Amino acid sequence: MGKYQARKNDPAGQASKSRSNGGSRSDSASKPKDRKGTLLRLIRYSANYKYIMIFALFLCLISNVMALTGPVLAGRAIAEAEAGAGQVNFERVFYYARLMLIFYVASSLITLVINFIMMNVGRRIGEQMRTDVFNKLMKLPVRYFDQNAAGDIISHVSYDIDVTCVCISTDLTQIMTSVVTVVGSLAMMIYISPPLTLTMVITIPLATYYTKHMSGITRPLFSRRSASYGAMNGYVEEIFSGQKTVLAYAQEDTFLNHFEEYNQEATESFRRANYYGMSMGPTVGSINNLGLALIGILGSLLYMGGAVTLEHISSFVLYSRKFSGPINEIANVITQIFSALSAAERVFHILDETEEIPDKENAAVLTDVRGDVKIQDVSFGYDPQKTIIHHFSLDADAGKLIAIVGPTGAGKTTIINLLMRFYDVNEGQIFVDQKEIRDVTRETLRRAYAMVLQDTWLFNGTIYENIAYGKEGATREEVIAVAKAAKIHHYIMLLPDGYDTVIGEDGGNISKGQKQLLTIARAMLYDARMLILDEATSNVDTGTERQIQAAMRELMSDKTCFVIAHRLSTIQNADRILVVDQGNIVEQGTHKELIAQKGFYYKLYASQFE
Repeated sequence: MGKYQARKNDPAGQASKSRSNGGSRSDSASKPKDRKGTLLRLIRYSANYKYIMIFALFLCLISNVMALTGPVLAGRAIAEAEAGAGQVNFERVFYYARLMLIFYVASSLITLVINFIMMNVGRRIGEQMRTDVFNKLMKLPVRYFDQNAAGDIISHVSYDIDVTCVCISTDLTQIMTSVVTVVGSLAMMIYISPPLTLTMVITIPLATYYTKHMSGITRPLFSRRSASYGAMNGYVEEIFSGQKTVLAYAQEDTFLNHFEEYNQEATESFRRANYYGMSMGPTVGSINNLGLALIGILGSLLYMGGAVTLEHISSFVLYSRKFSGPINEIANVITQIFSALSAAERVFHILDETEEIPDKENAAVLTDVRGDVKIQDVSFGYDPQKTIIHHFSLDADAGKLIAIVGPTGAGKTTIINLLMRFYDVNEGQIFVDQKEIRDVTRETLRRAYAMVLQDTWLFNGTIYENIAYGKEGATREEVIAVAKAAKIHHYIMLLPDGYDTVIGEDGGNISKGQKQLLTIARAMLYDARMLILDEATSNVDTGTERQIQAAMRELMSDKTCFVIAHRLSTIQNADRILVVDQGNIVEQGTHKELIAQKGFYYKLYASQFE
């Protein structure tokens, strides 16, 4: 059965899983399906900042040219010392050393500016992507939220966009720097000594192959580590959320043993992933040191033959280090780029979702609503191949209380979905004040209803703000009046700051019943001609529920009310009770009439009082 609210997901659990998955970015092993299309869309997002990014690229060239000048200056300084003892021109040595220091410091400062520029670009692109995604979510049909967990959607809005922005602000800079460094270093090594450059033919392919091979081994291991930590965190969260039940059934030892299994799996995954991960650096370093040894051997032979000088050898060694570093990082950078492209692709999937069918071009605005509702021969199924509402008809006059009862899965909530146009009917028509609801704007249709759900929703703010949420400019007196009618005023006055007491997200430590009373007060205050209550009093005691029903009938005597209820004792005074089973109205009438029939409703009622 479809719901008109996104399924509730525990944000703590989702966050823990997101953190564990995102900690190493190792889950990026999966490559994007449409790499080219995703990259083009990212480029379009970056188009607004193309000039500043071109400027950053220009600065990158300058910074790397300065950094690449350092080895030349170092070689010049060594050349001045090559004259022999007592013949060293220290003035020239210090001159080259000062120049080298100036170039390196200037290069570092320019790199800092580049990082700041790219960080700012990434931040702005991320801000724009989050805005676009949030705006898109506001336009998506309820069906999308029924089919996708809220935690997954939040992960796309936060984690996936963050990964994309990190790539733009960090990895893009690293790529630009690496390309300039590799090309510049290689050119300088060839210029200094082509024979010495041949040593790179041995070490660079070896280091590259090893890095690529080990990355293929470590990526799954890090993914497994993330998964095991996510599973352990999810298990811990599950147990802590049900801690009272665990203690009540004295199952501490059982769950402790289960936790030990998760803990051992996480520990072993951590050991294996980090063992191979930490071995990469020293091994690549050894390969690079092998390259230095080869340069030393071949360089000494060339020096003895007069083919190179100490200046050339020293500069070549420094260039070889600059050349090998970025080469060894290529595999990691590619992995991170794939991670960003995969994350961006998931974000773009949201942006590509089909939006809610727009209102008709000449859709009417629903004004001066009386509350006459007519459902005429409606059939509907969430899956077009599976109809769950069959030729449903209903006439609800303005100001009447219509109760909808029936077993779980009978189609009660689906009827509400159709009334609010969260879903459109497959067949038939629904009218409000003689206007077919598909001929009026969704906004004015939904504003005509006030709704109280079984799953309460409160936001981080004062109690006054939460009650006044639905009515702009609500006065303190109006809020207090509806709070009294909802039987929550006395409790509010017991709080430290009364109506100015700030409650946390989703109500904080307020009980479920008290949260529900606040949402009922909010609906009472909302200036709507029709009211929908979906198990709205399920979390309050029977006595309070009867008082609320009486108060609501008094305050909303001229409003059309639709009530979904399982506790049949609460709807005995309804003007009409619809008994729904398998998408069909099997009975309808007042409570007394249905009891007298001794049919389906009678059996439901009797089962609650046997």
